[in-house]
Amino acid sequence: MIKALVLALIAAGPAVAQQVTDPDWPCLQRKQPQLSIAQVWTGPVPDDTTAERAKDTTIRTLARNIALRRTSLEEAQAMVDTFAGDHDDVAMTALFLATFDDVQRARDRVMAGITRYAHSQEALDDKINTLRKDFDTLNAADPPDFDAIDKAEADLDWATRIFKDRQQALTYVCETPVILEQRAFALGRMIQSKL
Repeated sequence: MIKALVLALIAAGPAVAQQVTDPDWPCLQRKQPQLSIAQVWTGPVPDDTTAERAKDTTIRTLARNIALRRTSLEEAQAMVDTFAGDHDDVAMTALFLATFDDVQRARDRVMAGITRYAHSQEALDDKINTLRKDFDTLNAADPPDFDAIDKAEADLDWATRIFKDRQQALTYVCETPVILEQRAFALGRMIQSKL
């Protein structure tokens, strides 16, 4: 019985560990700090030769261009098709590696920005609470200072409006890492199809 309980607790350990969330992460999606190559690539495993080849200027330039979100997948496909006509499998794997690195760097910047965004929302929430207390204090004063009350009310309304607008924008902001993950996957499949 005790042995079965211990085994159940050991088996539950990873599930419990996965439920721990980052308090700085404001998104509904679970925070995944880094992508792994295995998530988006089933082609040859990049080795030291591939990593060295990924530093080639031609490969780096193409990787930057196809990794950009403003480059449509159709445009990226045309660029990859052209590149594949003149290059071997090692170069194609190096192109994937360079592209993956560019997407990962962009995703890292977005993730850091989301965390900063969450911190600024917390600071604005604290400011709103302070403004509410000040407003309540001014309303309770005898005799009331109507000019100060009007100013405090306007400040409170403005801060609340900004907070609400930013909360609504958070949904879009939180989708960006997912979009980048999907792009890395699509580009990986695109490049791998040329091997």
